[in-house]
Amino acid sequence: MEFNAKQVKDQVVQWIRDWFEVNGKGCNAVVGISGGKDSSVVAALCAEALGTDHVIGVTMPNGVQPDIDDSMKLINHLGIRHCCVNIGDTYNTLIAAVKEQLGTLDAEVSRQTTINLPPRLRMSTLYAVSQSMNGRVANTCNLSEDWVGYSTRYGDAAGDFSPLGGLTVQEVKAIGKELGLPIELVEKTPSDGLTNKSDEDNLGFTYAVLDKYIRTGVCEDPETKARIDHKHVTNLFKLQPIPHFTPEI
Repeated sequence: MEFNAKQVKDQVVQWIRDWFEVNGKGCNAVVGISGGKDSSVVAALCAEALGTDHVIGVTMPNGVQPDIDDSMKLINHLGIRHCCVNIGDTYNTLIAAVKEQLGTLDAEVSRQTTINLPPRLRMSTLYAVSQSMNGRVANTCNLSEDWVGYSTRYGDAAGDFSPLGGLTVQEVKAIGKELGLPIELVEKTPSDGLTNKSDEDNLGFTYAVLDKYIRTGVCEDPETKARIDHKHVTNLFKLQPIPHFTPEI
């Protein structure tokens, strides 16, 4: 079945309105703006659902962000309020402190720590802005990323509501085009912002292949299928509530 971008866009907009009616009537949607397709589409959907006066975009460079102009292009295109909080000094201070204390344990800061700390600092920043601005924090992850765990738990995987959590990368792009967003933002190659590698380079397969597998169950290459299945199973915990002990009382 062909994906109907207009129909699904309208459904998501109504879903956002309904969610805010129950969980934050009159509140603002707070969206971290990276300049990529996901944050652009989420911000645009929230603007259509709630009005531009109720959307706050937050840019959060880690020191110097070469593509910060893309974030501003989206903000100006939508006409939403925004602020910029540079996490660079906080990141450097925290990494230095952790490194110093790990040294007392004969350990070093891992590469994964340096990759995942910035998203967690950004999410803390979004909640600081949100709690000061009567807001609700938008999660900007899509179904494709969630499927293989390509997100940071308590970082970009967090949030109060998730407009794109049921939509694949290709579907998000189609909605972005339906919303009339600048095509260079919709088609921008996503990267981790640290290694100069694209998401697809890091994953080892393309989103087109992943999206087809998610929607149809078809993946022609057995090795790629096995890689996707492994990532899906081992990262499911990221999408589930924290397990807790239940006493037999």
